[in-house]
Amino acid sequence: MRIVFMGTPEFAVPCLQRLISDGEDVVGVFTQPDKPKGRGYTLAPPPVKEEALKHEIPVFQPKSMRDGEALTILQRLQPELIVVVAYGKILPKEILFFPKYHSVNIHASLLPKYRGSAPIQWCILNGETVTGVTSMLMDEGIDTGDMLLRAETEIPMDMTAGELHDVLASLGAQVLSKTVQAIRENRLKPVAQTGESNYAPMLTKDLCPIDFSRSALEIHNQIRGLSPWPVATTMWKGKRLKIYRSELGEKTTAPAGTIVSTDGAIAVACGDHTVLRILELQQEGKKRMSAADFLIGHAIAEGTVLQ
Repeated sequence: MRIVFMGTPEFAVPCLQRLISDGEDVVGVFTQPDKPKGRGYTLAPPPVKEEALKHEIPVFQPKSMRDGEALTILQRLQPELIVVVAYGKILPKEILFFPKYHSVNIHASLLPKYRGSAPIQWCILNGETVTGVTSMLMDEGIDTGDMLLRAETEIPMDMTAGELHDVLASLGAQVLSKTVQAIRENRLKPVAQTGESNYAPMLTKDLCPIDFSRSALEIHNQIRGLSPWPVATTMWKGKRLKIYRSELGEKTTAPAGTIVSTDGAIAVACGDHTVLRILELQQEGKKRMSAADFLIGHAIAEGTVLQ
């Protein structure tokens, strides 16, 4: 099947790889423009572009999807299907419905829950225990199109958003492969999205500061939901500590924010009288490391209060 693939970040790469390995005819790849990266602000290509070039697939990086340039490219490529995976641009109607089979999106949630740009992080921030991937026929709304196929996966209590990202990227490739095959065989029965829905907005650093008056579970979900970016934070001796990994501990009578133990981890009392054990962190200007290694070089007295 002649397919145009539209995607940008690392999450989309397994889907592109799967289309190629399945023998689909990927006639073009649309991705976001190269962006400055690093201290030298050198232009760096998106991961999807790098993967496409490995396979000598033509790459297109239009700044806009509404000025006619993208449509002209599609008219030349004549795809039968557009596949969209975390592209980062809203497609106008004339592009969505241009191919014979229209446009299909792979979304990292069990729709209609967690529409939007950060479904992986928000399902962990909200303490969900199950999530998945949904393929859908795209319409002009944001993640509101009819559902095609879906696959579920459990979210372990210690899994971070970064780890879940990798699981769902792989699962998304499987769902896409099955979706394309079902489209080819005319076996799909689109289902309208009904029931409870919510929106997963873009993450900001306003979500990072930890409030230890909250429950240990809420803070644990905050830490793993914001890892590896933008990362939950607290303050110690006037310096910011980024917290990447934690686990729930025992009950305590200490006031919220108080360090109650430094035995291999930094154990902090939370608002529900439960201890949260900080396992991995990064001090401002330093490298990321385990709490055990951090404690070797930093004496933290029990009773210290984190802000």
